[in-house]
Amino acid sequence: MSYDKRVRVNRNITAPQVRLITSDGTMVGVKPVYEAGAMARAAGLDLVEISPAANPPVCKIMDFSKYLYEKDKQERENRKKQKAGVLKEIRLNPRIASNDLNTKIRHAEVFLKEQNKVRITVVFRGRENQHRDLGEKILTSVKEMLSQVGAAEGRPQLMGNRMSIMLSPAVAKPGKPAPGAVLKAPSVPPTAAGAKPAPGAAQQAVKPAPVQPPRPPQNPPPKP
Repeated sequence: MSYDKRVRVNRNITAPQVRLITSDGTMVGVKPVYEAGAMARAAGLDLVEISPAANPPVCKIMDFSKYLYEKDKQERENRKKQKAGVLKEIRLNPRIASNDLNTKIRHAEVFLKEQNKVRITVVFRGRENQHRDLGEKILTSVKEMLSQVGAAEGRPQLMGNRMSIMLSPAVAKPGKPAPGAVLKAPSVPPTAAGAKPAPGAAQQAVKPAPVQPPRPPQNPPPKP
């Protein structure tokens, strides 16, 4: 069985005496290490040193494999929490092409879905500072395109040659259709051809057009 070598288990515990805790959390007191190990083996569990710096060391009877699994699970959750909530920044140019802008927006969408905040920044250089209205239009467009996954924190802010807006992950509201949901089209009443007439409704008969018999050919006028 593989285990964390920083934790002493069973025969690896070197102290002659240990302060013993049973698997249900009961403090037994100081016991010789061989007696504590025998109690652990009788319960089909392990003797684990949980406080090596104490005098004598504190040991607990437990399932060491389960302990390692729970510890590894907790460490993974902690790493996941550390990754979430990071501030990401995406920089744009006021003359950015539409294809490049769409790529940047897709990156921002991924960040927001990972529960990260995203700062969208437009950087002005040289004469571009004279057309800062273009930057505001770009930021407004980006905010609208990401409205399903991100919510803007206020209006675009200008600091020096940079204009930026902050987006936070959107919180799904109850009763609101999810992004990409197909809306049901309104029902259309049946056509007149397939509909049944209402009770008592008068039906108008359609009379066929009269057929005109062919006219007989007229006699040609007599020759002089």
